[in-house]
Amino acid sequence: MDRALGRVTVLGGDRDGKYPHGNSLLVSGTEETIIVDPSLSLVGRAAAGSTAAPGDGTDATSLPRVDRVLNSHCHEDHIAGNHLFPDVPWHLHEADLPGLGSIDAMMAIYGMSPAIDVVFRRAVLEQFHYTPRPDATPFRDGDVFELGRCRVRVIHAPGHTRGHSFFHVEPEDVLYLGDVDLTSFGPYYGDAWSSLEDFERTLALARTLDARWYATFHHIGVVEGRAAFLERLDRFTAVIAAREARLLEFLAAPRTLDEIVAHRFVYRPGDVVPYADDVERRSMGQHLARLTIARRVREIEPARFVAR
Repeated sequence: MDRALGRVTVLGGDRDGKYPHGNSLLVSGTEETIIVDPSLSLVGRAAAGSTAAPGDGTDATSLPRVDRVLNSHCHEDHIAGNHLFPDVPWHLHEADLPGLGSIDAMMAIYGMSPAIDVVFRRAVLEQFHYTPRPDATPFRDGDVFELGRCRVRVIHAPGHTRGHSFFHVEPEDVLYLGDVDLTSFGPYYGDAWSSLEDFERTLALARTLDARWYATFHHIGVVEGRAAFLERLDRFTAVIAAREARLLEFLAAPRTLDEIVAHRFVYRPGDVVPYADDVERRSMGQHLARLTIARRVREIEPARFVAR
């Protein structure tokens, strides 16, 4: 269900915004309207609107009229509806901007192994409607979009990707968190352009940001009030330490990196995720690297580790 917060409307995604769907943000000023992260669910709304018979009430699902598209970062589910707005400017943080230039640059963000790249590339093109936009306009931390009696301020929040950003809508006091989605899954830092350390800095930054409403792309949708937000943020953040503790416990005996990947620390062992091995290797590889530097883990032979 959609939720109106003053000049902001959270466009509720299918299945409560569960991947591959998500909750887009519509911000309407007196001079301009922008849409943030047009989702796959918005594509469904557009299709339903285009097939509606006159007067049947379905036309309410047709596309909103917007002047700009803002993307919090360059991932397939966040740009899936960009193609619905071909005649307006698209904006993305400068660090993620190459991903909108070509499909090859987009796939470099993930850094998948060759066999998985082939399969996922097809999904990005066909299921998520990837459309290159070499003329997309970069934004930077601190940039402000003035919409008329309403503005959107950019807060660079990297880690999930290099350019991942929050958006603070004023004066409605809505903070859009993108994929700091406050879910039980926890932070995702499993791409080639992800960084565990940057994500932890972003989470620390998020704790300092005060707002009346906090909006996420997946699942949660809207959280009201700082106390409720901090409670969810702390649980979300704690997943990182829990993964690391489980890894140290697993390394009580020497383990190879392949064994660590197969054990699953990000996904559950039974989860059918084609790219899970790639994500586990990159995610837990970052944990291994910092545990080794901290002398809590030692590499006893190439790609074979044990806890100290």
